[in-house]
Amino acid sequence: MKVSQRTVRLELTEPLRISRSTMAARDAVWLAIEHHGTRGYGEAVTSTYYGLDAARLGRLLHEAARDLARCATPESALDALRAGELPAPGAPPAVTAAVESALLDLVGKRAGVPVHRLLGAPEAPHAATARTIGITSCRAAAEQARRLARRGFSVLKIKAGAPDPEDDLDRVLAVRNAAPHARLLLDPNGAWSPALADALLPRYAGLGVEAVEQPLAPGDPEALAALAAGSPLPVIADEDAAGFEDARRLAGRVHGINVKLAKCGGVTAALRIADLLAGSGTALMLGCLTASTLGLAPAVHLADRARWTDLDGHLLLAHDPWTGIGGTDGTVRAGREPGLGVRPVHGAPPPGEEPAGWETSGRQTPEPARHGEAAQ
Repeated sequence: MKVSQRTVRLELTEPLRISRSTMAARDAVWLAIEHHGTRGYGEAVTSTYYGLDAARLGRLLHEAARDLARCATPESALDALRAGELPAPGAPPAVTAAVESALLDLVGKRAGVPVHRLLGAPEAPHAATARTIGITSCRAAAEQARRLARRGFSVLKIKAGAPDPEDDLDRVLAVRNAAPHARLLLDPNGAWSPALADALLPRYAGLGVEAVEQPLAPGDPEALAALAAGSPLPVIADEDAAGFEDARRLAGRVHGINVKLAKCGGVTAALRIADLLAGSGTALMLGCLTASTLGLAPAVHLADRARWTDLDGHLLLAHDPWTGIGGTDGTVRAGREPGLGVRPVHGAPPPGEEPAGWETSGRQTPEPARHGEAAQ
């Protein structure tokens, strides 16, 4: 298999302010895995919070290319990834997720089926996605909420954690008045103390907020579980639930867990968490980092498994280089074409022609004779 990568800059339409930072852009590293003229794609984005810059991502994906070179076919590589045999131990979850995305895309294209069918879902999933409103003025938040509601968004997620908690309450009230029929989610990104959360949660419940994500600083899941036990509205773990073991500790003790493929390790890891949560009383939320359509597409193929869907990262971009999952009308939809069902905005390169600006490593491996269809 031949592996290529390319680093691009993703600019946001406007800076997004949350409790701990403000972001105006981030880098994405695209991964392409080619086998006999067919390519699959994945994406990993930089994250200060997770300690991943573009150089480190590029280096780790180059190392993953060497691991992939040991596999005879994309199908065997996907099996090895699912068994935990690649990428190499210690690879960050975002790298595993990007490699799995490219393999799923490639295997789906070779089998002639979309990724959701590889995962056992006969119909293309679709879901109403939350749309994020950052920490901003009440007037700006209200205008944004009004505009989004007109476009079809029925779920709005409001960032909280301003220095003055009353500013957050005023912003939520402004959004509620501007979009009275929208479902509201709140995300302080860990900005509150337990005492402040106890004081604020009843007030947000009174404003009709449906659920709150990670109200407490991450690192003390016991405190989060204790808060959830007495909360007047559902509490969803995010930063305190990065992977399977975190989810296992919190299953049945919080109302929801926000699963992001880049933090848990990809589709296979997300499905393990979903199976763990089934019947526990803890619901699944599908979330994302700010990324392109390519980065969000694998999660959209899981959208039918979630109670809450927050897959709007591509909608925050000034220019999304990929297309294929929709979302501008408030609903994300998995593609019905083989693989992830996404494509570059300006068209894919012809088979066998290297995309401009991509760095190539790895080798094309001869494919043994296969019997029957590709593994489902």
